[in-house]
Amino acid sequence: MDLCIDIARAIDPVSHVQARARLECTACSVRSLAVCAAMKPRELMELDAIMRPSQVQAKTTFISEGEAASSVYTINEGSARLYKLLSDGRRQIIGFALPGDFLGLALRETYGFSADALEPTRMCRFDRVDFNGLVSGHPDLSTRLHDMATSELLIAQDQMMILGRRNAEERIAGFLVNMRNRWARIRGPSVTVPLPMQRLDIADSLGLTIETVSRTLSRFARDKVILMVPDGVRILNEKMLLKMADQ
Repeated sequence: MDLCIDIARAIDPVSHVQARARLECTACSVRSLAVCAAMKPRELMELDAIMRPSQVQAKTTFISEGEAASSVYTINEGSARLYKLLSDGRRQIIGFALPGDFLGLALRETYGFSADALEPTRMCRFDRVDFNGLVSGHPDLSTRLHDMATSELLIAQDQMMILGRRNAEERIAGFLVNMRNRWARIRGPSVTVPLPMQRLDIADSLGLTIETVSRTLSRFARDKVILMVPDGVRILNEKMLLKMADQ
C-alpha cells in the first residue's frame, strides 16, 4: 500500500489522499455492512470520487438538528449518539450509531437529529447531492439503502418496545441484548459487549435516571448476570439476561 501511495504522491501531490482512501475502501473492515457493500469493484471508483475521509474527536458534533442536510456519512470506526433536543432543553437520545451505519439521508432539506462522536470516529463523508446522483444511476445501491432503512426501522421498533410498558430492569436488559446483537454483526458473536456511551447516555435513551441505570447494572453484576469490564460488560448468564429482557 505504501508504495502505491508514494507513486500517487509523486504523480499528483494533491490526489495522494484520495489514492489512500481508494485503497482503504477495498480493505475496509465494515464494507460488507456499509452501504457500499452493494457496489461492484469498478463502481467503487465512482463512490471514491465523491468520498471525503472524515475523522472527528470524541464529543464533537458532526450533524446538527435543523441545519441544512448537506452531507451523508458512513461510520468506519468508532460510534456516535443520535439525539433530539426537546422544547424545554432536555435531550432525548434516539439511538447509537456503530461501524457500518449510514447517517444523514434526510427526506427534508434539514437534519432531523443531531449526532456527536462518542469516541474518536472515522467516517466516509459524501456530499448529499452527489450521493443522490450516484444512487439514481445504480439500482443496486438504491436497494441497499432500502435494506439499511428497513434495518434501522427494526432497531427503532425494538427501541419502542423497550420504552413501552417495561420496568427499568427490563429496559436495561433489553438494551444490553440489543447492543450485543448489533456488535455481533460487526465483530462476530462474543460475550463481551462494548459500551462506548456513558451511563447518562444509556439513561437518556431509555427514559430513566442515571441513578437507576447505575443501580440496576450493579444489581446485575451482584447477581452474576454480567461482569463490569473496561468500556463495557461481559455477559455471564445469557439465559437470565434474555429472561429479564423478556426475549
